[in-house]
Amino acid sequence: MGIQGIKIYQRINVKEPIMIAGWPGMGNVALESIDYLRRRLNAVAFAEIDMCQFSAPDMIIVEDGVTKLPELPRQVFYYTAKHPNLIIFESEAQLGGIAGVNLMERILDLAQELKVWRIYTGAAFPLPISHKEPSTVFGVANEKHLKDFLIDYKVKIMEEGQISGLNGLLLGFAAKRGIEAICLLATMPQYAINFPNPKASKAIIEVLGEILDIKVDMMKIDLLIQEIDKKMDMIEEKIKGIFPEVEKKDVEEVDLESEKVPNYIMEKIEKLFKEAKTDKKKAYALKEELDRWDLYKLYEDRFLDLFKEHQ
Repeated sequence: MGIQGIKIYQRINVKEPIMIAGWPGMGNVALESIDYLRRRLNAVAFAEIDMCQFSAPDMIIVEDGVTKLPELPRQVFYYTAKHPNLIIFESEAQLGGIAGVNLMERILDLAQELKVWRIYTGAAFPLPISHKEPSTVFGVANEKHLKDFLIDYKVKIMEEGQISGLNGLLLGFAAKRGIEAICLLATMPQYAINFPNPKASKAIIEVLGEILDIKVDMMKIDLLIQEIDKKMDMIEEKIKGIFPEVEKKDVEEVDLESEKVPNYIMEKIEKLFKEAKTDKKKAYALKEELDRWDLYKLYEDRFLDLFKEHQ
């Protein structure tokens, strides 16, 4: 086994394995799920991509007045003796453009060398929800017959949209090689995409565990979820505190569809309506907010009345 650009530490004996691959992304959902799974299975590194040809430093590190070059992000392949037909690929960084395409080609070169027949990736699915709501797993695949497969495991199908980054792009490039590929997306709060979301990561791990018939100890990630939930409670309270409470009669006037939108957003919209009566510039911010939450049709007459008032 010899592929240009890949360092082989240990030759392994696998028979038509499945690969799980992940890169950093929103909420670090994909990478955290794969990293947790890899650690719980005690997987061992057997190969690594030489990043010198794909990535270049864009800064210098200064420590105690002395400079040094930063380490390049690692892209490592693992295997586990307990589950010999499972390969795990874990990346420390997303790459874009030609570098990202070339990186995926190396990954798929090794996948074909090992006769990998299916690849799973993960991603976050940000929605206007509270962190208190359970994380739901959606799925997409690069072949139609896999939709029924996902439904059998109670995974909802993502009917349309896009998946940014290599966690999504890999599905398209795998299809060109005749390799089945599935991306599992776990829902998380839209406002918290820059924070770790172990609850969403756990949701992906649970689905993978059921599909692959792997039992994973969830104790550590459950403790992490408890810790993050406390921080999310504080964040949601601070967000709500930014906007004054709307009067009860204002809430009653809102259509039931608005129940899908967090209360603090509804309060923000009411605040913008009041401000837009005297400041026309606020109307543009209001329109953006209504469009973002798909509420414009609900408020259309009220929004247009603002401009009549200005006239």
